[in-house]
Amino acid sequence: MLQKINSLKQEITAIIINSNDELEAFRLKYLSKKGLVSVLFEEFREVPSELKKEVGLNLNLLKQLAQEKYNEAKQSLGSSDATEGSNDLTRPAFPYSLGSRHPISIVRNEIIEIFGRIGFVVSEGPEIEDDDYVFTKLNFAPEHPARDMQDTFYISRISSEDSNPDDILLRTHTSSVQVRVMQNQKPPIRTISPGRVFRNEAISARAHCIFHQVEGLYIDKNVSFADLKQTLLYFAREMFGLETMIRLRPSYFPFTEPSAEMDVSCRLCGGKGCNVCKYTGWLEVLGCGMVHPNVLEACGIDSKTYTGFAFGMGIERAAMLKYQVNDLRLYFENDLRFLDQFKTSL
Repeated sequence: MLQKINSLKQEITAIIINSNDELEAFRLKYLSKKGLVSVLFEEFREVPSELKKEVGLNLNLLKQLAQEKYNEAKQSLGSSDATEGSNDLTRPAFPYSLGSRHPISIVRNEIIEIFGRIGFVVSEGPEIEDDDYVFTKLNFAPEHPARDMQDTFYISRISSEDSNPDDILLRTHTSSVQVRVMQNQKPPIRTISPGRVFRNEAISARAHCIFHQVEGLYIDKNVSFADLKQTLLYFAREMFGLETMIRLRPSYFPFTEPSAEMDVSCRLCGGKGCNVCKYTGWLEVLGCGMVHPNVLEACGIDSKTYTGFAFGMGIERAAMLKYQVNDLRLYFENDLRFLDQFKTSL
């Protein structure tokens, strides 16, 4: 056994490694699980007890010698490769160009920060939901068109004749997160729910099948529509500038009553009219309203004691206004000529 160990020591010491292929061959021959050193460790079990101390010491020294030989060669070859690589004409020039946050991430973080100043906390939930959270508890009637395949991406669809439907779908809004919050938290509730949503829509300069939303919810005693209006006015002026004007138009949503659409004065054209604002001077940025009593009751909240408001906006639309971008598709194409313009943004 000692003779085998000494023979391998001499063999390893004499080896010269000049390439990565030779380095790998050395590792396989001596240091792999089936290598010569490992084989000797297997044979060590059969060494007589009186020789184990001496043989074990020499065996460990052999393994250490092989490992050091391997490490030194690896380091030497690595340094050599690095030197050769410095002449690679395809490598980017120094100083290396730094990346930046995506404009959607920038605007998302700014919206969260604005509402955070007035006490709204962030809540998140799954993108794959069931019908109960996305529609039923939000007061959508069974025949509501939003449930149809034209608007919703269904993963699995149970027949409408089933007495206990359990449709699995990609969420069409982050209101499903608000339902989860209302079920698990007692009022007062003040939360915003940012996230990605999916709708079966044609892709154009103003719409996409994938986009990002931030939805807000405030529930407490004596919450009024005036509280909603003042909250949204504060947001609009913090987000788009103190000169920003808003207008609220009557609308309809199953989960709010009364409901409204909020427009802000178009920054792209200064109110003169452009293709983004459809030549009206106003751009719709969010929907809002007072939370419907049916929604409160479905989530276990007493609608006679508590009232609340909710709102939801598309982050892409807010980013279009903020950065004066007239085509929503640019946010999804990952064109570096577009993204490089945001390097100075936090």
